[in-house]
Amino acid sequence: MNALSRVAVVALMLPALTAAPAALAAPAAEVEALQMPAWLVRDGKRSALAPGAQLRDGDRIDPGSGARALLRLSEGSMVKLGEKAHFSLGAVSSARGADGLFRATMNVIEGAFRFTTTALYKYRGRREIEVRFPSVTAGIRGTDLWGKASAEREVVALIEGKITLTRRGAQALIMDQPKSLFQALKDAGVLPVEPIADDVLERYAAETEIRAGQGAAGKAGRWRVYAARTRAQPEALAVYDRLREAGYPAAIQLAQKDGTTVYQVRITGLLSEADGVSVAIKLKSELGLTEVSVSQI
Repeated sequence: MNALSRVAVVALMLPALTAAPAALAAPAAEVEALQMPAWLVRDGKRSALAPGAQLRDGDRIDPGSGARALLRLSEGSMVKLGEKAHFSLGAVSSARGADGLFRATMNVIEGAFRFTTTALYKYRGRREIEVRFPSVTAGIRGTDLWGKASAEREVVALIEGKITLTRRGAQALIMDQPKSLFQALKDAGVLPVEPIADDVLERYAAETEIRAGQGAAGKAGRWRVYAARTRAQPEALAVYDRLREAGYPAAIQLAQKDGTTVYQVRITGLLSEADGVSVAIKLKSELGLTEVSVSQI
């Protein structure tokens, strides 16, 4: 592929990735918002994650350092991921089954995770969801759950609702008391379930919440960051590749100035000017880019 053809492809890449062809099944989930940088791993290939990206079974989401991701499952429940999480979709039903159940399997390989329902997307059926941590599986029946997996421990905090926990080699445990905490320690086994204090729960929840002004982007974001404006195709493509590899969903826009084509490498969808400035600072400090600017659409 020659350079001009490649520019045309990358200029259209984000819309192509976020739109679901009519011939394909409904997506298992969609990216509502994120705090950059973050990656999507699909079929063994790693690419920058973008707001509006439609996800399917088998996809893995990897938010980077200081990053977050907010996903909406096809029935309306929300999944929140903390920094440096490794999360994958197992099997997600795209619609209610014949028995009226919405089914989903999710894998929390590492990092902080939250599953929660929301009044914005009303679902009148029943949910049957499994969240699989490395050694613990939580069976959810419509609830609000926070969890985290690390090399030292696996933590499950029930905020409200009811879950069934199963761990290899142990009997199933039912948790139905709001604000209760389960911990499985690598070297000390399973600790007794105990109440969780509000301040501790708030601290846990903050690990999966997108933080305003820290590089947050969404489908309705109207701020953008220009990482490069150049008349040289190779330079634009090089910056584009660096951004995508670093977890920033860049695209190339062609513009005309004084009768000459200008290649604008930009990141769109930032939710505020402060979010744009945060991304611009990271691009300068982490990638060494110098001609970075922020503007509103």
